[in-house]
Order: sequence, then C-alpha cells, then structure tokens
Amino acid sequence: MSKFDPFLREVIRYAFDAIADNMALTLMRTSHSGIVRDSLDFSTALSDSTGQTIAQGVCTPMHLGCFQDALRNVIKNFEGKIFPEDVFIFNDPFAAAGQHLPDIYITSPIFRNSTIVAWATALAHHSDVGGIVAGSNALGAHEIFQEGLRLPVVKFLEKGMPNQALLDVIKLNVRTPDKVLGDLQAQIAACKSCEKELGDLFDRYGLETVLEYADHLQDYAEELTKSEILKVPNGVYSFTDHIDGLGRDPAPVILNVKVTVEDDRITVDWEGTSEQVSGGINPSFPFTKSCAYAALRSVLEADIPNCEGFSRPITVKAPLGSLLNPKFPAPCGARGITGYRMIDCLFGALASALPDNVTADTTGGSTLPTISGYIDGKAYVFCETFMGTWGGTSRHDGQEGVPHMGANQSNVSVEMIEQDYPIRINQYGLVPDTGGAGQYRGGLALVREYESLHDGALLNVRSDKRDYPPHGLFNGKEGKPSQNVLNPGRNSQLLPVLMTEVEALNKGDVFRHIMAGGGGYGDPLTRRPEMVLKDVIEEKVSIESAKKDYGVVIIKQGEGFIIDTNKTKNLRNRLSA
Repeated sequence: MSKFDPFLREVIRYAFDAIADNMALTLMRTSHSGIVRDSLDFSTALSDSTGQTIAQGVCTPMHLGCFQDALRNVIKNFEGKIFPEDVFIFNDPFAAAGQHLPDIYITSPIFRNSTIVAWATALAHHSDVGGIVAGSNALGAHEIFQEGLRLPVVKFLEKGMPNQALLDVIKLNVRTPDKVLGDLQAQIAACKSCEKELGDLFDRYGLETVLEYADHLQDYAEELTKSEILKVPNGVYSFTDHIDGLGRDPAPVILNVKVTVEDDRITVDWEGTSEQVSGGINPSFPFTKSCAYAALRSVLEADIPNCEGFSRPITVKAPLGSLLNPKFPAPCGARGITGYRMIDCLFGALASALPDNVTADTTGGSTLPTISGYIDGKAYVFCETFMGTWGGTSRHDGQEGVPHMGANQSNVSVEMIEQDYPIRINQYGLVPDTGGAGQYRGGLALVREYESLHDGALLNVRSDKRDYPPHGLFNGKEGKPSQNVLNPGRNSQLLPVLMTEVEALNKGDVFRHIMAGGGGYGDPLTRRPEMVLKDVIEEKVSIESAKKDYGVVIIKQGEGFIIDTNKTKNLRNRLSA
C-alpha cells in the first residue's frame, strides 16, 4: 500500500462517493412514484469491471451488500455480449441474484477505449410489478410465481435501442405502468449521471490512476475492517429473536444467530433459524449477507470506505432451505421485515461484546401499508415505508421519527399522500407511555391513521412486534407492542400484523397503525428524576407511568409539575429492595 498517496486516495474515494450520491439524487428527482420519490426506497452503486462495489449512494444499507452478487451474475451470463449503451434489467431472486420482485435493478456498463472499466447500477422499489396483491408484497403467497413479473437478466436497451417487446410486457403486467416505466427511466438517468461524472474523474486524474486507486480502496477497506474487528473481544455471541408470524393464526418465526469473533475475522451463522415459510417473508441469501454487513458496519467505529473490501473478513452462513437461504420457489415479496429482524438480532448478539455501540431493540423496521383500488377504471397503489423509532442507548434516549438503520428511508408527508391518493390522514404523531422504561428510555411509538375516501379499496399490511415487542438491554424494559386496528371506536377490529388476506375498505373506513415503542436501556430506577419530569412536561410519559415505571413521584403545582423528592426517594428504595 505504500506506493499509494493517502491524500489522493481520499480525494478519489470521496469522488466515488459523490458520484454514487449524485446518482441517488438524480433518481429521486426524476422518479414518478411516491415509494421512490418520497419514501426513498431505492439504492445506487458504482462498481468496477468485475462487479466489485466501489461506492454506494446514501440509500438503503440492506440493499447495498447485494450488488456484487447481482453484478457478477450479469457479467457471467453476458460475457462477450456486452456493448456500449447497453442497459440490463432484472429482479428475480433465483434466476438473477435479485432481492424481491418489486426491487428492479437497472445496470449499465461504462466503457473507455472499447473496454468495460466500471458499472453503474440503480435499484428501485417499484409501486407494483403485478401478482396477487397490489404493490406486490404478497404475504399470503405460497410461491414466487404469485408475486408478480419475474425478470431474468435481459437487455432493456441494446446499444442504445429500447427493447420494445419487453416494454410492452412490463406495461401489460403491472397495475401502474406510468409510474413503473417512469421510474425505470429515472434509474437509467441515474446510470447516465454516473457514466458522465466517472468520465470527468478519468479526464482529471487519468484512467489508469483512477482504476488503480479503485483496486487499492478494496484492500484499504479490508485492512481497516480487520483492525476494527481486532478491537472486539474474541468470543461467541448468540441471540434469538422472533417474527410474530403470518395471518390470523400466527406461528412464531425464529431467528437464531451465533456471531464468532476470532482475531480479525467475524463469522455470522444462522443455524437454528426457522425453515423457509409458505409466505412472502423469505429473503434471498445475498440479502441475508447484506443485512449482516449492514449491522456489522454500523458498530465498527473507523471511517471504512463503503466498498466490497469491507465484507472480505466477514463470513455469513445460513442452512439451505432455512428462512434466510430459501430454496426455489419460495416467495420473497415481503422479505424486508426479515431483513430488519436480522439486524435487530445481530444487535442483540453484539450487545454483550459492544454494549456502547448498539441500541436496545427498535420498533422493528418499517411498517408497509398498501391501499389500492380503481378510480374511473385507473388503478392506484399507495404504499409507503412507515418508519419509526429506536431503542435507548448507553448515552441517550431512543430517537423518534427516524428510519431503521437498515433502511435510510423516509415517511411520506401527509400533504403528499392526500394530494396523490383518495386517502385522508386523520392522525399522525407520537404515542405517550410506549417507549420502554430504562436509564435511557426507548423512543415513543408513532401512530398513523388512514381513511379511505371511496368504496372498493383494498388494504394490505406488513408490520410486526405485537407478540414479541422490542426488548430492552441491561435491565431496560420492553417497548409497548404494535397495533393494527380497523375502524377504531366503531365496531373496531384487530387486524393481523402480517396480513395474508387483503381487507376491503369502503368510504369512511379507517385503518389505524400504532408502531411498537423502542426498548429501554439500563435500569429505569437509575434514570435521573429530572429527565422523567421533562418527559412528563413534554407529554411523553404520564404521571402514573413516571411513578410505576421509574419510581418518580411527580405532582401538579399550579400550571406546571414538580418532583416530590422525599416520596421519590422512599419509593425508589422500596422498588429496588
């Protein structure tokens, strides 16, 4: 490594990052669907000629560790048949190393002097790709054929000429063709942005220099990662977590992980996890690996480049036929919930090794409600990745109104939903007394209430954390469980967390979702009374919960609140005895 200038390495490294980030901005600004433009459910990457990831856009971590498997599959299948201005498209987990059918890859080779020198790739979650459920997240699917249009690796453009037959097939098989085709064009625009900006970098520093530093960056990332792993105590760290289960009679789905740290290497082994299920929550193995990379990357402190070299010291295992390495034709449409749970489970395992680097359990990732229907014969599909809240940490309370670290996504604004869809948002906010008690409290749950403004709408929901609410750490308490309620306050009906059957909505019907609250960190009786008082003043914790959960007696005085110091001291002494 000594022959490389560390200053130039950093310049070129951050140029790569800027190129990937600008791809993301281009995709966001030119997309057509709310799930891409507003929820930010997409990812971008720059890869070298062999498919190794060089840089990743500021997007969805759970996506990004999969890119190298997908690109290598493209290169292998089309060796000798790749030309300038080609654009490839694919989505299938089994035939194309994809993730799930709504996540469509667009990738294009970048040539210099008639030689492939890099690849630009943009992945976007599309509003619909067909299948038995609008939005194509069919929790009740029993095989992948029920989930929508399966695309192997094919040329979307060949030498710049569109594949009209493929365009016609896609248009005919999706419910929202204008949005799907518009988002595909946005992905192509993102790849073109990458090609132009990488060309500018070649012009400035020279092709050979840039490519040499791209190779060097992989080795540099590997060495940095190894040096960080050496700081983690050697040992075997295990944890078991659960997904509540599918449908109206759910059977718990078990995730069991064993993390082995041995000097400068880490092995993540999912032996003991449930077998693949007859429902759409089975992730492909590339996605399983990606979630492990995302979790481990987040607990290592060095500024490691976001390239494939990071993953070299990490081995991920999952038994073939298990939930996390399913056999064909397992359905994968709603595999995102399993990705979140993998990361949560890994945090649970690593808590004893790195207690200051993980949070107590989060709200469990995004809830994905889908409301669909037809207005004047034209289909609409509303879906969003509704985020969330975190558990407490060793330093502060759990954050609220933030994404799960596995998905750097966003809640859609009320105004955008009501402008684009026949839906009214009646309520959106934080729910008091839902964060797990602790020295540092878990973040509060969020609530969102959707009212249908026409007859004949259909509701589908992917959520979790009702039967197994977010756990606390180091004597911290659980967060409150999630709820899915149809028509609260009038013939209310409790809906499953993972709906295998759609629910019909007529005009005026209301769906209320309350997320789970984050888990607490540390003993609640060690929380400073002043922090409890602040929570009461801000209406995050009630006076009753302050007394019951924290042993803090707060009384109302005039227009405000004060701590009864003597009663608090006596109560805490009794509770801790």
